[in-house]
Amino acid sequence: MATATYVVQRVLQALLVLLVIAALSFLVFHLLPTDITQASCGKPCTPERQAAVRHFYGYDQPLITQFWQFLRGIVLGRTYGSGPAAVHCGAPCFGYSFRLHESVTVLIGQYFPVTASIAIGAAILWLLLGVSTGVVAALKRGTWVDRLATASTVVGVSAPAYLVGLVGIYVFGFKLNVLPVGTYVPLTEDPIGWAWHLILPWCVLAFLSAAVYTRITRSQMLEVLDEGYVRTARAKGIRERRVVSRHALRNALLPVVTLFGLDLGFLFSDTATTEKIFSMQGLGSLLIDAVGQLDLPVVLGVTLFSAFLIVLANLFVDLAYSRLDPRVSRNG
Repeated sequence: MATATYVVQRVLQALLVLLVIAALSFLVFHLLPTDITQASCGKPCTPERQAAVRHFYGYDQPLITQFWQFLRGIVLGRTYGSGPAAVHCGAPCFGYSFRLHESVTVLIGQYFPVTASIAIGAAILWLLLGVSTGVVAALKRGTWVDRLATASTVVGVSAPAYLVGLVGIYVFGFKLNVLPVGTYVPLTEDPIGWAWHLILPWCVLAFLSAAVYTRITRSQMLEVLDEGYVRTARAKGIRERRVVSRHALRNALLPVVTLFGLDLGFLFSDTATTEKIFSMQGLGSLLIDAVGQLDLPVVLGVTLFSAFLIVLANLFVDLAYSRLDPRVSRNG
């Protein structure tokens, strides 16, 4: 019962956060000192023509009405204009791009697979690499393995993403010519080619983030291994592998899960940089181009969609945390 209450509370909190983000984003982007209808007004842009464009997009209505229509469009869809020139945007509708003449939802669907492929693959890789390296370093405390793992984390923490990416492209893409650079193969067309073309972006992001996870996992494992219940388990003759996996690692992972939830919030910006470095067209590239072209519906839609992913990911992290530590759901 406590777990169900905890889940309901977290879901309601997530919905409230999304509503606040939507309101703030909508307010900021619609109060900017620019008229986004000028880009689709044409030349010459007469006052009458611009007024017709504003009416088509609904920008001639009060701001609160525009926000309500925006929220309603996400749930039920929305129709821009009327008559033969009307454009329907199916739910979930995050807006309509005046520059690309396409709904933001469709654009997100076109660009999101690239971003998701890079982000999810890199997150899994750095989590596995960082945790496993940290555990090994803790178990081999004081040996050359521990010193090598600790020294490698210094490089990963201090190196900027663009520098690591450029070095990877030069060494593995051009000098050794062993990995492809600058192309993306859809997963549905060629799963093996999809993974092969993403190895280098995955490794770049994983190398940068795994260093922090190695440090935290190592320090937490060293602390947990000195706890009384671990020494008791060893004294009872329980195998070392079981002591590490069932007793030590589970408790050492609690701060790692918390860190992973925080890193998910920065993953989108890191992925956007990686997309630019490797010339892959994902949501980061779409957002950067939209900002340069003042395509505010795309900026607003991508921002809100990214916030939704971050809130959803953190919700799953909270639920995973409650599974690792039942005291969280009891006290939540």
